[in-house]
Amino acid sequence: MNNKPHHEGDPSEVEFTEAPTRSWWFKPRAFSIVWGNDDRYWSVPKVGGPAELLQVSWLEVTSIMPSSEDNIVAGKKYAISFRLQMKQGAFGWNGCSVCLMCKIGQRGKYTAKKIKLVDQPETDEEFETEKLEVTVPADANDMRLYFGLYEVWSGRWKGGLLIHGARVQEQV
Repeated sequence: MNNKPHHEGDPSEVEFTEAPTRSWWFKPRAFSIVWGNDDRYWSVPKVGGPAELLQVSWLEVTSIMPSSEDNIVAGKKYAISFRLQMKQGAFGWNGCSVCLMCKIGQRGKYTAKKIKLVDQPETDEEFETEKLEVTVPADANDMRLYFGLYEVWSGRWKGGLLIHGARVQEQV
């Protein structure tokens, strides 16, 4: 186990593409994951592959897209979604929603969408969550996009979730 219990996101694990629309792909190591360095709870790959939630009662997987002239633009709309997979034998998700949340700037107001993972079939197939859209205010000073996947309210233990990554896509 690492000395720090939480995995810190690596910004170099984000890929940018311009066509057909501007988008950013966040690989598993791009996320800050609460308890992500504790192999009792998570398996975070060194290279390639999904991050695997083994068991936690506090799901918090977050990332930040820093502001730069190549990133988000004031007045534009962006959609955020996660690419997930439920392993056979996943547990703790019945009656429990995860929350996809985002905000613009550290002091921004969160926008959220509840996602029911129990509705996803337990197969070996990946799926994309519903998209959460956010519009960057025209007068925003802090242009960083904060987003994440959370389930911190039920207190139930859950496991068997694979996180393949997340996409932030500019909307036209």
